[in-house]
Amino acid sequence: MELWHDRILVLDFGSQYTQLIARRIREANVYSQIVPCTVSVATILAHRPKGLVLSGGPASVYEPNAPLLDQALLDQGIPILGICYGMQVIAHLLGGEVAKSDRREYGRAELVIEDTSDLFKGIGRESRTVVWMSHGDRIERLPPGFRAIAHTDNSPIAAMKGEDAGRRIYCLQFHPEVAHTSEGTAILRNFIFGICRCQPTWTMQSYIQSAVTQIREQVGADRVICALSGGVDSSVAATLTHQAVGDQLTCLFVDNGVLREGERTQVEKTFASHLHLNLRVIDGTEQFLASLKNVTDPERKRKIIGRQFIKQFEEAARRIDGVKWLVQGTLYPDVIESVGFKGPSATIKTHHNVGGLPARMRLKIIEPLRELFKDEVRVLGKALGLPDEIIWRQPFPGPGLAIRILGAVTPERLAILRAADFIVEQEIRAAGLYREIWQAFAVLLPIRTVGVMGDRRTYDYVIAIRAVTSIDGMTADWARMPDEILSRLSSRIINEVPGVNRVVYDISSKPPSTIEWE
Repeated sequence: MELWHDRILVLDFGSQYTQLIARRIREANVYSQIVPCTVSVATILAHRPKGLVLSGGPASVYEPNAPLLDQALLDQGIPILGICYGMQVIAHLLGGEVAKSDRREYGRAELVIEDTSDLFKGIGRESRTVVWMSHGDRIERLPPGFRAIAHTDNSPIAAMKGEDAGRRIYCLQFHPEVAHTSEGTAILRNFIFGICRCQPTWTMQSYIQSAVTQIREQVGADRVICALSGGVDSSVAATLTHQAVGDQLTCLFVDNGVLREGERTQVEKTFASHLHLNLRVIDGTEQFLASLKNVTDPERKRKIIGRQFIKQFEEAARRIDGVKWLVQGTLYPDVIESVGFKGPSATIKTHHNVGGLPARMRLKIIEPLRELFKDEVRVLGKALGLPDEIIWRQPFPGPGLAIRILGAVTPERLAILRAADFIVEQEIRAAGLYREIWQAFAVLLPIRTVGVMGDRRTYDYVIAIRAVTSIDGMTADWARMPDEILSRLSSRIINEVPGVNRVVYDISSKPPSTIEWE
């Protein structure tokens, strides 16, 4: 991203909330970027940041090998906001005292504000507000040149401010980035706009203009290919690239035979007919299903499908002359995973549509979404004119229905699962729950049970319904769907899908379970 955008860097100390801090800043239309806390001062200055935020983290500053930062960074005159562990690092480096608290403080607390001049301007009713604490250490003695600007019952120094004019440093013991801090967004905006003096130029329209120019300069007159899956990431990446280079882009959609009901038709209708992208559909159903015959181990299924995809994609790409570039839907969490410090913020699980293409293809990579979070990708898709059915599509695994059929994959089992899964999606949409639920789908179990239909004994398959709520897929809870919806799902699947006589609902969370069954 060009440096004409004002930016705030978030230094990652391993907090589970690091990405949330960056997203909150971007929600204010200011560009934010996450860097490891170990990054050099020179690297930070090269970014020309208008401000720095030091994240929280799981460590204690007095532990051996506790993550710190180069103290010289505190003397650069850049506005700094230290949050939780970030506050403790600053106090520790500048001569204050950090110690274990007599009583750990987790959850909501009432913050009493002592200074409403800048960071807390307009915050609180009668100088009090609710904040979210999550710490076992606290500041016992202020570093020289600092004064307390807020407190709670358990934290005499719940916020502090540097008095030295050369250091514009503010620190919070609580987490303004979480929703539980009632005025956290306003506090962050005071820092972003009042203290850092940022301009709100980070918008999806500005991103589109910048990305289109960059892709055109990269590609020149070369041809580009993109593996289109129909999911939101590859769809937005393809549409953005098409806006930049037009018919120089060819999208390849591989039908692997284990797709959802109507998926291929929807992709062809949306991208070829509506958006007029150059789309080539490769029907690999026969080859994929032949490779999966009698395979029951889920890891083998994944590897077989991955190898077949590479083979089909490579053969199709070879038939396009002059291809030198490959579009990938890499998102910012993928980038963070490779550069983050350590801890929960570096454990985001991601799926690439084209991870592991053979090196012999010798294609250069275009990653037009590599600076965006998932929610920003959806906003970008809307700005590019993609339909809601694509933008709000629930996640779908690369191996498709093959890992939602427990046991061997056969045409008969695929037909049963497709029909059941289609009913699940229909009913979830009809109930207005599709966006609220992270994923909802059907699983075909490799067992048969006795049933009675029309006074006759049946011995048919069991369908399990899995529906979860989540923010990022790393953790998930089972969705508490109303009884009437579960009843309708069971009734429709048993009555409308031949070969099924029993429906069960999965009420396990992640962890210990995973979202997918395989």
